[in-house]
Parts: sequence; C-alpha cells; structure tokens
Amino acid sequence: MTAGREVISKNKEWGTPKKYVDAVREVFRADIALDPCSNKHSITDADIEYTLPEKDGLKESWNYLNIYVNPPYGRDRERKTTIGQWLERCAQAHEEYGSEVMALVPVATNTGHWKRSIYGRANAVCFLSDTRLRFLEDGEDIGKGAPMACAMIYWGDHYERFHDVFIRHGAVVDMSHLKMLHKGFKDISINQ
Repeated sequence: MTAGREVISKNKEWGTPKKYVDAVREVFRADIALDPCSNKHSITDADIEYTLPEKDGLKESWNYLNIYVNPPYGRDRERKTTIGQWLERCAQAHEEYGSEVMALVPVATNTGHWKRSIYGRANAVCFLSDTRLRFLEDGEDIGKGAPMACAMIYWGDHYERFHDVFIRHGAVVDMSHLKMLHKGFKDISINQ
C-alpha cells in the first residue's frame, strides 16, 4: 500500500487510516479476504495479503469474495507498473469472480485509468471529505496529509450499504448509470 510522492517522503509504504479500514469492513460485513498491496505495517489484517517481493499482487489470483486495494499511486519504474493496472484488476475481479472490491485512490477524473476502469465499471465513488488524507507511515499515524484529494471506489452489488457507510466520510455518487459508457472508454491505453 503506497501513496504520496518522493517530494513528500522517501517512504513508499503509506497505509490506510484506521477509520477507512473499519468502514471497508463495515461495507463488506466481514473481514477483508484479500489485500493485494499489503506491507509489513498494514493494519488491514486481510485473510490473504500479497507483499512484495514475495508475492506480486498484480500477478497473483484475485478470486476472493471481497478485496481491499490501496495501490501504488505513481509509476513503479522498477517493476514497470502503474495505478491503471491495479484499477483494471479491481474491475476484472468484480466482473470475472463477482468479487466486492474497494480501492482508495487519488481523485484524477481526467485520467485514462479512471475512464477505463472506474467510469462505466465501478458502481460507486465516495469523494472523501478529508482535505489532506493522512496515511499511516510504517503503521503509525505520523504521516503528512496527502497532496491530493482521495476517493474510495466501489465495484460491487451493494450500493446502498456502501452509501450508508461512506456518506459519513464524503460525497457518495452512484456510478451504475454509466455502465453504457464503458464501451467508449475501453480503448483508452492502459498506460495512461
């Protein structure tokens, strides 16, 4: 789980704040089955956690009932991966396995990865009201606020439950009516 930029911190393992981990569990009405972007300081306590370098979450199975993702926000030059690849896996897990998936991502509504994997595929978005969301650094609440607005994206069939939990954390938008738009967005390059 990473967030932030090098100008903010050399640390690339910024964890999800507890209040959002608790909200994710409340929506799932269960423990988190898979955290594909975990690290040794993660507080998600998912049943299955993929942690680099042992297990690459982009290469392992996502066939789980529910999945929480706090992906690397920038490009990983060493592994040649982008946030777009993580969001594509989120959408695919819902479509292929019926997984309920949530991802904490920067608000970047004009990007290819939002157009390709969120618009027309996600069921809801919560634009978080935290102006500068404070991620955990090494499991501690000592981090600086994020330099960008963040959103919780939801791929799942329980919009009302997502809404009822996340309305306490920001503005919730039903995205299900955009399903028809997905056809127009799917040709956008995955590297955008």
